[in-house]
Amino acid sequence: MSTKASIVSGDNYHLYNEELLSAEPGSVFLALEKPASFEVSKETFKEQIIERLTVEIPSEVLDEIAIKWIKYRKLQGAVGGPVGLEWGSPDCPYD
Repeated sequence: MSTKASIVSGDNYHLYNEELLSAEPGSVFLALEKPASFEVSKETFKEQIIERLTVEIPSEVLDEIAIKWIKYRKLQGAVGGPVGLEWGSPDCPYD
């Protein structure tokens, strides 16, 4: 059995993973409602099939998703941010 575990959501988007009772989540899902534009394409190049999904996401929305993702995964040190209880850290009680 699995359940959706929300990471961040807004009016037109939801970033989540599916948690299984016995396993660590391995994938993350981004659901978009009414994207400004999107394109699905499938091409063959040198006998290799290339499938591609392109979605237009407003910069402000991607900024919010990126910040929440960095906090969720505790990646602040990887991007030069706080690594302890500093403001902006996922462990900071004042966020």
